[in-house]
Amino acid sequence: MTTDGALARLIRSSADRTATAEAEACDLCAAPVAGDHAHLYDTAKDEVHCACGPCSVLFDRGGAGDGHYRLVPRRRIRLPRVDTAVLGVPVGLVFFVPRADGTVTAQGPSPAGAMRWEVDASAWQRLTETCPQLAGVEPEVEALLVNTVHGLDHHWIVPIDDCYRMVAVVRREWRGLSGGGRIWPAVEQFFGELAERS
Repeated sequence: MTTDGALARLIRSSADRTATAEAEACDLCAAPVAGDHAHLYDTAKDEVHCACGPCSVLFDRGGAGDGHYRLVPRRRIRLPRVDTAVLGVPVGLVFFVPRADGTVTAQGPSPAGAMRWEVDASAWQRLTETCPQLAGVEPEVEALLVNTVHGLDHHWIVPIDDCYRMVAVVRREWRGLSGGGRIWPAVEQFFGELAERS
């Protein structure tokens, strides 16, 4: 075999390994997953994990895995304006996650990740009375995602993985102390894509 042939084979092999390493895989069985794959929420670690089709089927019922992993729903519902001021959160880009224990957390993106604080549970209950669709938000795996920055009026019930994607967009695009000029167009694009996926 020629040296050129061995080198070409080595380069191809290295490229194949790099492509395989960059491809997403199921966090349970390591099988490759498609671009639009399911996610599981790890209740113990408060993390989202990729799941292939067969593994996600294992968790499509609430009691599977003793509740350690929960299948993240895929529904996205645009709501009419929701008066989130009653929740006492002073930021315009935020998501609210009801928890299984009855508490509700608010999380806002920042250059360091998601800032988190607890919301008054009775205020959340009052909000669900004015917007009954919020009563159906699945604890821990769905959220109310709000964007009222720059006069926008986005209120969505979304899967929790969409919220984490939004946090990643903010972290990726943030520049300087105030975020810079790239962050808000990127956030608006995120919400435009959310509308396309709903």
